[in-house]
Amino acid sequence: MNKVRYGIIGIGNMGRSHAVQLLDQVNGAELAAVCDSSPAALAWAKDRLPESVQQFKQPENLFKSGLIDAVIIATPHYDHPPLAIQAFDAGLHVLIEKPAGVYTKAVREMNARAAASDRVFGIMYNQRTNPLYQKLKELISSGELGEIRRTNWIITNWYRSQSYYNSGGWRATWAGEGGGVLLNQDPHQLDLWQWTTGLMPKRVRAFCHFGKYRDIEVEDDVTAYVEYENGATGLFVTTTGEAPGTNRFEVTGDRGKIVIEDDKLVFWRLRVPEPEFNASFNGGFGAPECWKCEIPVPASHGEQHLGILKNFTNAILHGEQLIAPGEEGIKGLTLSNAMHLSAWEDDWADLPLDEDRFHELLQSKIAASKYEKKTDESRTLDVTGTH
Repeated sequence: MNKVRYGIIGIGNMGRSHAVQLLDQVNGAELAAVCDSSPAALAWAKDRLPESVQQFKQPENLFKSGLIDAVIIATPHYDHPPLAIQAFDAGLHVLIEKPAGVYTKAVREMNARAAASDRVFGIMYNQRTNPLYQKLKELISSGELGEIRRTNWIITNWYRSQSYYNSGGWRATWAGEGGGVLLNQDPHQLDLWQWTTGLMPKRVRAFCHFGKYRDIEVEDDVTAYVEYENGATGLFVTTTGEAPGTNRFEVTGDRGKIVIEDDKLVFWRLRVPEPEFNASFNGGFGAPECWKCEIPVPASHGEQHLGILKNFTNAILHGEQLIAPGEEGIKGLTLSNAMHLSAWEDDWADLPLDEDRFHELLQSKIAASKYEKKTDESRTLDVTGTH
């Protein structure tokens, strides 16, 4: 096998971006087919893609066509697990867009089907290609920061106007998207939060505001507090309704603190670990000597989506290790499910998550919804520069 023939299901905003990149930017990749139920999307494909790219209206017909080796699933969130399962059953390699799904029960089934196959399974966690987060992960896993004591992420620069939400009927609804800022904008940060630190919390207490800033029925403002098994704590604050926003990630350990903000990584490194200083210091007031170290990191965000496409292709062709294995998508989704469950029940949500209870409450939200969505689907959003 010297090339991977790709099909894309869902050629809306992200699907189109992936299609363009596959055409001439990924060695060993060939865009063979696209699939979408929307006549407008297929018209775009006919106008913008080579004639050799076949078009399908139904995923089942694409799966049995014999035209593709791998599929990219870039549909609304609920469809990711069932389509991935069908693709694995058809013997295809699968790359899903984020998030892995809407509820972990479905994602766990998808992961099981992937494990039972011999196919490559990836997820579009393109932020894992960012040198800032790769360096943070390296510093933590190597022990440079010591044992983690606190994590804080303020990610409020996801500003979205009402026109954004109105651009698709599925957006910002329980039935169509399954959530708001936690399911659409924050899957990358929820993944990076646990991927860089290597920690998942043991319990979560979250406060979500639904339709606080926009005419939507899902969450657009969230503050969550988490506790880890080792006694560390964490805070996650996010919204789509503030401008200007902040993106600041702090991780504190017993050997100092690392801050990522404004595309810079600063390590406030203690000369003596805090526990050692505390055990020997008798001066009352005082603190360990601290060095401000600006860690050199390449001045780029990495290859982002293109990097994941290249890596996934090379994993199929050459056995390259995946940057973002699809099975790991359940971790970030567990965090968002726990935040929703905590807010809905006004109580702590323990991990492992009560997946049946979460699914039950999500279904009740869908059934009780009286929200009438206002839509204007006349324009395709430009996703250039989004993450």
